[in-house]
Order: sequence, then structure tokens, then C-alpha cells
Amino acid sequence: MAVTTDTLEIWHNPRCSKSRQALAYLAERGLTPRVRLYLQDQPDAGEIRAMLAALGLPAADLLRKDGAALKAEPEDAIIAAMVADSALIERPVIRRGGAAVIGRPTEAIDRLL
Repeated sequence: MAVTTDTLEIWHNPRCSKSRQALAYLAERGLTPRVRLYLQDQPDAGEIRAMLAALGLPAADLLRKDGAALKAEPEDAIIAAMVADSALIERPVIRRGGAAVIGRPTEAIDRLL
């Protein structure tokens, strides 16, 4: 499904409490996002670049703490590492059209609503 300006999408990991909180936060507001289980449905480099553009962040800022050693690497190397191991991507990431946020804290989602 292509993401449109009306589409609300979450890159979600059901095992992550912050990701589950973000999904509940959206549900409490009557919103049903397209849920992408990004650990199983791994994004490719183009999708990661599009998400980074929507976030307005460099790739290093989308790395989880486990990927801290990669922060000094070039952008392309960080993205390649995320493609190879999507568990390196911080979660949850919520996008609506051309804008996105990392849902930590959960209230950050309000910037999209």
C-alpha cells in the first residue's frame, strides 16, 4: 500500500512497550494506522531514506542504542546496516503523509495529528 497524505503508518514492533503505547495512543484518538511489522517486513534503503526525509533527521538519529557504534559511519553505511538488520531502527516511527516522528515520548505523535 502506498503512503498518501491521508495515510497514517506506524513501523511497529509488538514486543516493544513504547511501540505498543504508541499504537494505543493512536487508538485512543480514534485513529487506525497502517501497521508495518518492520522486523518481518524489512524496509529497503529507499523506504528508509523516505522515512528519514519525513523525519527531517540524519540516519544516525534513527539508530537504536544498540547501533550506537554506527553513528560515526557515513549515511550510506548506516542505512545499509538498517536494511541488513531492521532491529537497529528506533521505534516506533509514525508517519502521516510527508511528515514523521519517532514516538518517544508518546506525546511526540501529537505533532502529526
